Amino acid sequence: MMAEPRVFLLSCVVQDYAWGKLGGDSEVAQLWASGDSGRKIEPNKPYAELWMGTHPKGDALITDNRINQKTLGQWITAHPDCLGSKVREVFQDQLPFLFKVLSVRLALSIQAHPDKALAKKLHAQFPQHYPDDNHKPEMAIALTPFRGLCGFRPISEIVGFLQGIPEFRALIGQDAAQQLESSLEDPSKDSEQRKALQRCFTCMMQSGKKEFAEQLNLLVQRVTQQVQRAEDVSYCIGDLLLMLHSQFPGDIGCFAIYFLNVVTLQPGEAMYLGANEPHAYLEGDCVECMACSDNTVRAGLTPKFIDVNTLCAMLTYIPAPAADKLFTPLPVSGDPYALLYNPPVPDFSVIKIEVPSSVSQYKVAPLDSASILLLVRGQASSQGIHEKLSLHPGSVLFISANESITLTVDPSHNLLLFRACSLL
Repeated sequence: MMAEPRVFLLSCVVQDYAWGKLGGDSEVAQLWASGDSGRKIEPNKPYAELWMGTHPKGDALITDNRINQKTLGQWITAHPDCLGSKVREVFQDQLPFLFKVLSVRLALSIQAHPDKALAKKLHAQFPQHYPDDNHKPEMAIALTPFRGLCGFRPISEIVGFLQGIPEFRALIGQDAAQQLESSLEDPSKDSEQRKALQRCFTCMMQSGKKEFAEQLNLLVQRVTQQVQRAEDVSYCIGDLLLMLHSQFPGDIGCFAIYFLNVVTLQPGEAMYLGANEPHAYLEGDCVECMACSDNTVRAGLTPKFIDVNTLCAMLTYIPAPAADKLFTPLPVSGDPYALLYNPPVPDFSVIKIEVPSSVSQYKVAPLDSASILLLVRGQASSQGIHEKLSLHPGSVLFISANESITLTVDPSHNLLLFRACSLL
C-alpha cells in the first residue's frame, strides 16, 4: 500500500463580497482562474478574497484522489501530526492561521480586532456579532500598490486638520479640539495626549446623524468646487475624501481619514495590524495572513453592525507616523531568495520567496510547522515522492511539517511564492 502524500494541492474558495475588484481586474480572479483550467472569470462579478486554510466558511478542498478526506480541515483532524509538534501543543491540533489574497475595489469598513481577553468577553455577551473567542491580528503584504488606513496619526497632524478644516473642527467640538491642541504643548505627558485623542475620536463617532451629515456635506461641496477650479485639495486629502464619499455617501468613515494614517504600500511592502489598532483597506491587491477568527468591531464605511461604544473604548490611541506602520521583513539565513515577515504573535508568519529565472532549482525548506504555499508568478514543477506536481499562478500547496520539496523553475519567468506558517 502506498503511503498517503503529505504534500498536496488544494482547491481554494473565493468570496465574492461586493467590495472586491470586478472580473479580470482582480488578482484574486486571475489566480483562481489560472489555478484550474475549468474556471471562467465573469467580467462583472466581484472577486474579493481567496481563502487558503481550514476556516469553516471556506475549508480548502483536496483534489488528490489518493487522499480519503475531502477538505484540508478533515485531513488535519485525521493527521494532526502534520501540524508540527509545537503547533499541535500550542493551538490544540488546529491550523492557527488563515491565508488570503485580497483584491479591493471599494473601501472595507474601518475596524479593529479585539485582543484575546476582549474577544472572550464580547463573544460571551454578543455571540451573534462576535462569532468566536479568538484574537485576530493580521498582516497585509502588497501585490500591487495598496492603500489603507492604519493606526492613529501623530497628534500634530490631527491638530493640523482641526485647524485647517472648519467642518472637522465643528464636528469634534471646540472643547475636545482645544484639549488635543493643549496636549501637544507638553509631549512628555503621553497619557494626557491619549486621553485627549480618545475624547476627540469618541466625539466624532458619537456625533448625531444630522450634525454629522451637515458638516460632511459642507466639506464635500467645498472640496468638489475646489477640484473643479483645479485648486490643490491635499490640505484635506480631498481626493480620498471624495472617493470615500462617492462609495459611502454620508458615512462617518469619511472624517476618519483625519485621525488615521493613510499608508500606500508598494509591492512587497507590508503592514501589521495588532489587536485594537484601527484600520481599513482602501484599494489594491495584497496577500493577507491572520489568526483564524472572524471577530471585527466596525466603525464606519460599512452597512454592517457598528458597535461604536465598544470600538471607542478598545482602541490603542497610540499616535505614530505612517512610516512606522511599515512592517520590515528579515532575511532568512541560508536562503538568498527568501524574506521572512515575522509579526509579534505566534499564530502566523509569512515567507516571501522570489527565485530568478536563471536559477534552475529551488528547495522549499522543511519547517516544524504545517505551511501553505501560494504561487503568484512564474511556473515550476516538483518531482514528488509519488507523482509530479506542476505549479503555475494560483497553485496552492499544503506542506506538512518537516517535509521539503524541490522545485524545478521554468526559465521563462522569475518565480514569486508566498508561504504561510507558524514559527513558534
